[in-house]
Amino acid sequence: MNLTNIFNQKPYQTGIALSGGGIKGLCHAGVLKALEEQGIKPDIISGVSSGAVVGALYADGYSPEEIAMLFEDISFRQMTKLQIPDGGFFRIDAFEKFMTKTLRAKTFEELKIPLRIVATNLDKGQSVVFSSGKLVDAIVASCSIPVLFTPKIIDGIHYVDGGVLKNFPVSTIRDDCEKVIGINASPLVADKYKQSILNVATRSYNFMFKANIFYDKELCDLLIEPVDMGNYETFDVDKGREIFELGYRSTKQLLQNKLNTNVV
Repeated sequence: MNLTNIFNQKPYQTGIALSGGGIKGLCHAGVLKALEEQGIKPDIISGVSSGAVVGALYADGYSPEEIAMLFEDISFRQMTKLQIPDGGFFRIDAFEKFMTKTLRAKTFEELKIPLRIVATNLDKGQSVVFSSGKLVDAIVASCSIPVLFTPKIIDGIHYVDGGVLKNFPVSTIRDDCEKVIGINASPLVADKYKQSILNVATRSYNFMFKANIFYDKELCDLLIEPVDMGNYETFDVDKGREIFELGYRSTKQLLQNKLNTNVV
């Protein structure tokens, strides 16, 4: 074997990066199911916001179907709905308790698959990658959309949604992986929307988040953007199963097309 190849070898063969997207992030689980059926499993995962949730559950040993069932649970759906009369704040405490109870691993080090979670340091305006220590703290930080959700305080620092600066965390694992599969649940689509306070606010945030994904899309060896994701709202929690199936079906079709052209 060439010595140059040995020294240039990267620590992970296949990495998967999961974007943010609210409930649309459940398409990640559908995509993971389709990839598994082709014998593709990640050696490392990177996730932001809902991608961090799905990534943590998958790295903890939950199957894609089990993840979909968790999202369909009525108590989970209730705690992930925003209530404008209550000030528009997500019940972050209930979500934190749910994740603490559900995850078997309490730290990154206990996960079955290495995981990197992206959040935003609100105090310094910096993108931060968590890969060790308390798992749930990092997940909650990564999911805390500013203004709508309360910032998560970790070691005296305020953290908000990682999507503010990096909604598609491909670059966080690119240099460590031979191949990276990127799953983007938030394609930039100027679709129709309802004129409500919540929809206008989330639409504005979505445009901001989606605008920072272009660089990372170019870093993917395989980019998966499930079709028709623009038909769903960020907090359309009653459509979880539809979104899961959409991710599954569109990925199966994409992989079949790749196989037919001898790309995969």
